[in-house]
Amino acid sequence: MKSSDTAAGKCGPGDGAARADEAPAARGETMTIGEFADRFGMATHVLRHWESVGLLAPERDHSGHRRYRPDDLARVAMILIAKDAGLELGQVREVFSTADPMDHADLLRDHIAELERRIARAQAARDLIEHALQCPFPFEQCPRAHAAIAARIPPHRTAG
Repeated sequence: MKSSDTAAGKCGPGDGAARADEAPAARGETMTIGEFADRFGMATHVLRHWESVGLLAPERDHSGHRRYRPDDLARVAMILIAKDAGLELGQVREVFSTADPMDHADLLRDHIAELERRIARAQAARDLIEHALQCPFPFEQCPRAHAAIAARIPPHRTAG
């Protein structure tokens, strides 16, 4: 498989997950919430919130303190990947509610459509700013600026 295949999202035989380093959770030890949060460079309140919305379920020790296990590392990494992909926590919870994310293919397809809309808006904004940087006219005289402004004004609606 070419490295470009991986970047394009294609998987094949022989693809393997990268292993977490061997300290301490990879050896089967548990971590406190502070140790676990530090591992990811996040605040402990984030982990508590994710627990409150059903994304995490850390074990509790005899004193009731949270203890995070090695499999929690992968769970948090998957949550972060999903958030990086733009999913909201409720969507992440739904996708993670079954073993196979493809059980939620409609949600994922809808999200791709939303990402495409965001990309189009961002590209249009970039194009407008690039034009503004190169336009020989002052803003108030620029035909493209006038067109963009006109496009943002809603049509007149009659009461009815």
